[in-house]
Amino acid sequence: MRITRNVKVLLFFLFISLFLIAVSAGESKCECSHEDEEENKAGANKYKIAAIPSVLVAGVIGVLFPLLGRFFPSLRPETTFSFVTKAFAAGVILATGFMHVLPEGYEKLTSPCLKGEAWEFPFTGFIAMVAAILTLSVDSFATAYFHRLHFKTSKKIGDGEEQRVDGGGGGGEDLGLHVHAHGHTHGIVGVESGDSEVQLHRTRVVAQVLEVGIIVHSVVIGISLGASQSPDTAKALFAALMFHQCFEGLGLGGCIAQGNFNCMSITIMSIFFSVTTPVGIAVGMAISNSYNESSPTALIVQGVLNAASAGILIYMSLVDFLAADFMHPKMQSNTGLQIMAHISLLVGAGIMSLLAKWA
Repeated sequence: MRITRNVKVLLFFLFISLFLIAVSAGESKCECSHEDEEENKAGANKYKIAAIPSVLVAGVIGVLFPLLGRFFPSLRPETTFSFVTKAFAAGVILATGFMHVLPEGYEKLTSPCLKGEAWEFPFTGFIAMVAAILTLSVDSFATAYFHRLHFKTSKKIGDGEEQRVDGGGGGGEDLGLHVHAHGHTHGIVGVESGDSEVQLHRTRVVAQVLEVGIIVHSVVIGISLGASQSPDTAKALFAALMFHQCFEGLGLGGCIAQGNFNCMSITIMSIFFSVTTPVGIAVGMAISNSYNESSPTALIVQGVLNAASAGILIYMSLVDFLAADFMHPKMQSNTGLQIMAHISLLVGAGIMSLLAKWA
């Protein structure tokens, strides 16, 4: 049942993103259309076709690498290598939000093609803020729900044990004290076990929300490459997207690995991440003749999707990745690990920031 729900959510966000962008095709051009760009459809298509399998493979490699922890103990969560790798991935996701997605949102929603005083309002920052708050709400309510669920389960187990102890009869005072003490000890273990399971469910929610944010961004950037008519632009996007997809996959794969999903869920989530950008490229190629990225509808749709995606990615990287790991007792008690994690964070954010020049 959980797998079916996950598939429905991911399919919904994927197809709604594709639909909203596709409806902007065929809009009339405004005066700021990119008429001065060198158009060479055949030359651009060469890079687009090569990009589809290349970006797909890069995404598969990125998302599956952290999942190898199931087979290699050194890659499992809470090892030194895992902390350093997750810091790198969190830096990649943070830079993606700040350096790639948010500027794209500002560019689209502040375009001179959008007429009217209403567009003087900073919608990009507002939408990103709302998306971050909604992500916090999902995170908070999901955690509270699972916490209450496990508290009720633990309480039922505790009540059942008390009834068995009271109904035993004839056990003597010393035996009754022993059972009572054992019951308290079992309750403490149950609380710890319940907290651990609540955290596991929260990690799964985090992974699913993160994938939604990445999918929305991947669709938008894939369509941008597919709709491009300039060979130079297509070539730059092709190279940048391979690194982009691989590094984003590292972040998502690490989050999926922590969620301890079953094999079917891991397969579904990995496939969705890997195919969204290639699907976006194919859709962009299909609508490239009628698609006008400077039309008001296209600008608004892409701007809103980018802004919302940026809010999700920034929140997830700062709160669910960096804050959780950097405040972890193991890292707090190990200065060397802290230094390595900070360096890894800066390297990941720096590399992804450099890629913002092309994509």
